[in-house]
Amino acid sequence: MEAATAVLALLADRTRLALLERLGRGEADVTTLTEHIGAARPAVSQHLAKLRLAGLVATHKDGRRVVYSLRDGHLRRLVDEALNVADHQLRSLPPHD
Repeated sequence: MEAATAVLALLADRTRLALLERLGRGEADVTTLTEHIGAARPAVSQHLAKLRLAGLVATHKDGRRVVYSLRDGHLRRLVDEALNVADHQLRSLPPHD
């Protein structure tokens, strides 16, 4: 339960959730993520560092660039489901399985 709570706590930040949503569509570098999120580069870098330290994102070098990716599909599906729940609430859609 503690590990799951820690993951959900990291998802409870708008910027981190947006980063994870974007990474769920494919790997990206900080510049690409900064443009997608619309946040300042230092803030994006700090959030990525937290996600990396928590083991939720992986990195590899591509020349001088650091490229980020999600560690596994479970996290992508968790983010997708959280966004689906929010979409259903905002659009007053009925619940379903």
